[in-house]
Amino acid sequence: MDKKLKLIYLILILTLNFSCVKEKATDRETNKSELVTTVKTDTLKFTSGIRAVFQDSKGNYWFGSLQEGVAVYNGKSFKYFTVNEGLTDNQIHSIQEDKEGLIWFNTQTGVSSFNGSTITNHTKSGKENYPTVAPNQDNESTTNNWMKSDRDLWFEAGNKAGVYRYDGQRLHYLDFPPQKLLNPYDNLFAVTAISRGKNNRIWFGTYAGVFGYNGSNFTIINDETLGYDRKIEPLHIRSILEDAKGRLWIGNNGIGVLLKEGDSIINFSSKHRLIHPNSKRKGDKSPKGTLEHVFTIAEDNKGNIWFGDRDAGIWKYDGHNLENYTTKDGLTNDFVLSIYEDKNSVLWFGMADGSIYRFNGNAFEKQF
Repeated sequence: MDKKLKLIYLILILTLNFSCVKEKATDRETNKSELVTTVKTDTLKFTSGIRAVFQDSKGNYWFGSLQEGVAVYNGKSFKYFTVNEGLTDNQIHSIQEDKEGLIWFNTQTGVSSFNGSTITNHTKSGKENYPTVAPNQDNESTTNNWMKSDRDLWFEAGNKAGVYRYDGQRLHYLDFPPQKLLNPYDNLFAVTAISRGKNNRIWFGTYAGVFGYNGSNFTIINDETLGYDRKIEPLHIRSILEDAKGRLWIGNNGIGVLLKEGDSIINFSSKHRLIHPNSKRKGDKSPKGTLEHVFTIAEDNKGNIWFGDRDAGIWKYDGHNLENYTTKDGLTNDFVLSIYEDKNSVLWFGMADGSIYRFNGNAFEKQF
């Protein structure tokens, strides 16, 4: 091989080697970029229970705690909001978004909103001692004219026997229809859960009964309408859901789940033998394998009904069979406070110890 041919061959080899090195480097850069966008760079600092999970229209995840305010997660890091930033209380009961993109927080003592930069308090701050009407504030109306529309947001009203309705412009406090006082020692009709029904009805679960409102009249479910003896088997409602089939699920702290289909109401937990024979049907701790203290209920996009129990973990009902998931399945504890399905049909579970899990279809993966 002459010198000229050797030189051409050497240049060709060097060119090929440089091309391979450049291609491999590009692959590494691409993989590194993908890794940066998928790996969590921060972790949730809450140690109290996760009462609310919500995904906003921008894809951010909001987590409401029992004692530490709210946190928003953008996929990489968390930002925290407490009473120091303007929240009415650090205990968060629910999180919603209105049609203008404002994020709303229902706290233990009031309602706050976030416009992306500042938090606005829409109700009187501080704990109130069972008032019958809400105080008159600049952005809160005390008119008791019940009505509803598609743009409404609804909120619990602390210890009051009524709710807040946000009509897109103002917050209104509304009293429930007067009810017989069945037990003077209970804060009977403070709202514990709200569910938008599929049949133009919104349901309000209170400790001692359910109010269903369709825009013109109320449906009322309580111990008296059910024929229950309050001393033996009292309602103590903590969760409520109307599913896609129009069935109403009512979760209690003591007597399990009631199921209303049409005009019929049964004790779903009793039917499936999930009330322990020795249960006192009140607030006493229950063994695993029961469904007696139901603090949250949700429906997924496949029609499965999910229950979060205080003592017995997570339950899934597919319409025929029940499955139970507890610490034996990898959960850090068996007290479930919130269940939420996001825009990608992924189920999130908030636990009483501040842990958050996602369900991948087969198992629970701890996220934070």
